[in-house]
Amino acid sequence: MAYRPTITTLKKAGINEKEGLYEFTATLADGTECRMFYNRFPEWKMTNINRLLTKPCPVCRKDFICNCFNAFAGEIDQQIKDRQLIDEVLAN
Repeated sequence: MAYRPTITTLKKAGINEKEGLYEFTATLADGTECRMFYNRFPEWKMTNINRLLTKPCPVCRKDFICNCFNAFAGEIDQQIKDRQLIDEVLAN
């Protein structure tokens, strides 16, 4: 069975309004946490994604830094855009 990341919560972690840079942390359905960096200009675009080292990677099972979530960046970004999570988080 292929891994399918599903975002349950998204939180704001840091903002640089002047440069249009935003940092968010997301908790996935399996308990994995990841950090995403977005650039707001000219439109919202994910620039980087990292898995936080709170649990082993659900893809490769490594308990240290890996790049597995780069393969899912597009899918995670699409979930955020479809559910308008960035607007919801910034409104609070």
